[in-house]
Amino acid sequence: MGLFSRDRCEGKTPEQLAMMRTAGLLVGRTLELVVAAVRPGVTTLELDALAEAHIRDHGGVPNFQLVPGYRHTLCTSVNDEIVHGIPGGRVLEAGDLLSVDCGAEVAGWNGDSAVTVVVGGPDAARPEDLALSEDTEASLWAGIAALRVGGALYDVGAAVEDAVVEAGTRRGREYGIVEDYVGHGIGTSMHMDPQVPNYRVQGRSPRVPDGMTICIEPMVTLGDQDNTILDDEWTVVTRDGSRAAHWEHSVAVTEAGTCVLTALDGGRSRLEGLGVRYADIAPA
Repeated sequence: MGLFSRDRCEGKTPEQLAMMRTAGLLVGRTLELVVAAVRPGVTTLELDALAEAHIRDHGGVPNFQLVPGYRHTLCTSVNDEIVHGIPGGRVLEAGDLLSVDCGAEVAGWNGDSAVTVVVGGPDAARPEDLALSEDTEASLWAGIAALRVGGALYDVGAAVEDAVVEAGTRRGREYGIVEDYVGHGIGTSMHMDPQVPNYRVQGRSPRVPDGMTICIEPMVTLGDQDNTILDDEWTVVTRDGSRAAHWEHSVAVTEAGTCVLTALDGGRSRLEGLGVRYADIAPA
């Protein structure tokens, strides 16, 4: 990787975008299935098995398993775990804050998305956890709304940061925006150039080409964003023990508008509510 390759942006053809919509829909439907199965008493490994079976049964490959050293379909991060939590025998309890990250490859094209839920539903949640998840998801959509062909890629991170800061001010708290882990390009590989920060970046920004596909994925904490990796060499946790939320979508932007590849409706309802032109991409 060259010195500036992290900033390289490339567009996709309509045919390639259609393939990515196919992969994105499989990821979205898998997450829908997993979220429906989240309840007290289930283990994170059971959720992982459910996701793997669904992806393989529908012609896909769990692309997390293509990452060297990782053998699971999901990342399941609980409470103070920010990202990359490994599924296992952990039994989920009512009130746990669970982030589920999922990816799939279909015919050589990739999708990647993450959601955060409270085990047992809103009635089991701490109010601050519900607010954290809601505000993190809202910051994701703010970032998506900032994506424009010909615009500055770093406008995405600035919009994410502004949304997080505004939400924290409104709620009387200071959220932490995790800076060590960022979004990324996606296409024939799950992780590609460019890097997509979740915070404001100074200096010259790459420009967004027609047909670009990226993953936007804010990770936000109730406390300080400082973090460390556990002995399993994967799971990232907050140093102060505060809880974290993680939301992610794969997104395509063209001259015609924006399509959220991993949203079942393409993101239409949220985009139109934000004043963003929606462009439908039919799956291949």
